[in-house]
Amino acid sequence: MNKDQLIRTARALVARGKGILAADESASTIAKRFSAFQIDSSPQTRRDYRELLFRSKGAIEQSISGVILFDETIRQQASDGVELVKLIEAAGALPGIKVDIGAKLLAHYPGETITEGLDGLRERLSDYRDLGARFTKWRAVIGIDAHIPTPYAVDANASALARYSALCQEADLVPIVEPEVLMDGDHDLDRCAGVTEFVLKRVFMALSEAQVLLEGMILKPNMVVPGKRCPRQAAPKEVARATIRVLNRSVPVAVPGIAFLSGGQSDVDATANLNAINRIGGPWALTFSYGRALQAAALKVWAGHGENAPAASAAFTHRAFMNGLAAQGRWSKDLEPPPQDS
Repeated sequence: MNKDQLIRTARALVARGKGILAADESASTIAKRFSAFQIDSSPQTRRDYRELLFRSKGAIEQSISGVILFDETIRQQASDGVELVKLIEAAGALPGIKVDIGAKLLAHYPGETITEGLDGLRERLSDYRDLGARFTKWRAVIGIDAHIPTPYAVDANASALARYSALCQEADLVPIVEPEVLMDGDHDLDRCAGVTEFVLKRVFMALSEAQVLLEGMILKPNMVVPGKRCPRQAAPKEVARATIRVLNRSVPVAVPGIAFLSGGQSDVDATANLNAINRIGGPWALTFSYGRALQAAALKVWAGHGENAPAASAAFTHRAFMNGLAAQGRWSKDLEPPPQDS
C-alpha cells in the first residue's frame, strides 16, 4: 500500500471548488432514466451520452475532480476511438469505478438490505487499476421507518464497507465510502440526524478495526434532510446545521474530504444545501458527488438526439459550475436561470 499516493489522490478528489461526477449507473438504472425520454438504451447510446458529458467544454476542467464509472463504461471508447478513461484524464480529472454489485434483501430482516460484491473483489480491483481507475465506490443502503434500521443491518453494511476499503487501499485505490441513509419515508429532520449519526459512528468503528487509512479515503454520506413525505421540509440553513452537527460528532478530522450524495434532491436543492453547509464549514473539504443532480438537466435537453448535444453540454457545464461554487460557499440562486414553462 502506497500511503503517500493514496493521500495525494484523496486530496485531489476534494480539491477546492471541485467535486465528483457519479456516472456509474448500471445498465438497468440508466435504461429507466432513458425511458422517460423514449431513448433506446444500448451500449452505443449509453456511450454517446457519457461521451457528451465527458467532452462538455470546461465542465470537468473547472468543476470536476473525478468521475465514477460503471464496468461497461471504463472499457468503452469514444466515437473517435479514444478511450473514455483517456477523455477524463485529458480534462484533468481522475477516473474511478463502482465496484459493488448492488444491494440485496437481508435475510430475516424485512425492509433492509446488504450490499454484495466482496467475492472476487481483489482480482477485480487489479483489473480496474490496469484499466486506469484511481479510486472506487461502494454504496450501502440504509432505510428508515418505525422499525429500521436495526443495529444488525447497519453493522453488516459497515463491515462490508470496511472490508471493501481495506482491499482498495491494498491495491492503491482510494475508496469512496458511501453509507446512504435514504430520503424515502415521512421521517423528520431529527430522525434522519439520529440515524445518520448512528450509521457513521458504526462505519468508522469498522474502518478502524480494518486498519483503513483515513487520510486515504473519501466519505460520501447523505445530507441530513427530512424524508420526502415529511409534511415539513427543511430550509438549507436547517439542513446545514443538522448535517455539520452530525459530522462533527461522527467523522474523524483525519478524513480529508466529504463528498455528499444528492439522494433524490432536486438539482437546485442539492446545490443550495451544499452551499449552506459550506457557509458553516468544518475541518474537512465539503463537496459533492452527484449523479442525477448533475445530469438531469443535460439528459432532458439531449433526449437522445445528436443535434441537442451542444445545448445538453451547456446544461451540464452550468450545473457542474454551480456546484463548484457551492463547494466554496459562493453560490447564489440569482446565478440560476429563471424556470422555464413546460
